[in-house]
Amino acid sequence: MSSFRFSGRSSARAFVLGATALAAVFLAVGFVGVDRYGNNYWLYRGFPPPSDPAYVTQRGVEQRIAVTSPALGGRNQEVYVYLPPGYDAHPNKRYPVVYLLHGFPGRPLAFLLTVRLGVVEDELYAKGRGQPVILVMPFGSTGTFTDKEWADGVGTGDDWATFVSRDLVQAIDARYRTVAAPAGRAIAGLSEGGYGAINIALHNPHEFKVVESWSGYERAAHVRSVFGRDLENVAYNSPLDTLARAAPALRRAHVFFWFYSGMDDPLRVQNREFAEELKRLGIAHRYLVFRGGHNWALWRGQATRELLAAMTRLAHA
Repeated sequence: MSSFRFSGRSSARAFVLGATALAAVFLAVGFVGVDRYGNNYWLYRGFPPPSDPAYVTQRGVEQRIAVTSPALGGRNQEVYVYLPPGYDAHPNKRYPVVYLLHGFPGRPLAFLLTVRLGVVEDELYAKGRGQPVILVMPFGSTGTFTDKEWADGVGTGDDWATFVSRDLVQAIDARYRTVAAPAGRAIAGLSEGGYGAINIALHNPHEFKVVESWSGYERAAHVRSVFGRDLENVAYNSPLDTLARAAPALRRAHVFFWFYSGMDDPLRVQNREFAEELKRLGIAHRYLVFRGGHNWALWRGQATRELLAAMTRLAHA
């Protein structure tokens, strides 16, 4: 009888241990699955990974580089570059450049992984539409969840606008075969990056020929770590407040603004006001409103239109 009790306890203990181990395996697999889903969502935002269609026979090349920026106190800043199809095959050809500024929170690879601009460039090249361009995607912060607004901040080594307009442009022109002139450069961005593109262009009217804002805004956000404890630099970094002052230089440089909003995006009010100011001041522009909100579906859905808007207005080599 005692032997039976011992055997039963051993069986029960083995069962419990086995069940515990099995539960641990299921939990581990579950956590891995959740982690993988979260990672994939962060990369692709619920869309399938980008993939070239079968008719694309030549593909662009993605590169990751570091740019040393005096504006950022000597910081080595991460930058992704997408070289168009045929770049290596045409060593004497020069290419226009499209600088792309991400939103907040955000990372530069979102333009390739979520908006799929690399695939769009490959498709346009295969169809003979537009012209090949170099895509440049800088990381605009010291961390994914650290907001810098793409603006020259009040802190030392926090001149993020100057990093883009001076240090980044010079580094790209030195390293790649670019059309190294304002007529060969576009600056674009989504959400906060769209604001940054406009703000940087207004403070550097002779640096970029085309300015694009996808669901951006024109009044600086009240971020005290960037614009000062008393927000003293907000007006200087609000395009609706600085456009009139920059207008003569923008007209002389023939800068073109291309921007849009979603119908359900509250920021369309600022964009409409900005479009009215551009018209009043005689600055070339096109403002569009599409069905949708302030989201990846809109930015991804308009990817071909976004890239063609820059391609068709930039100087050829």
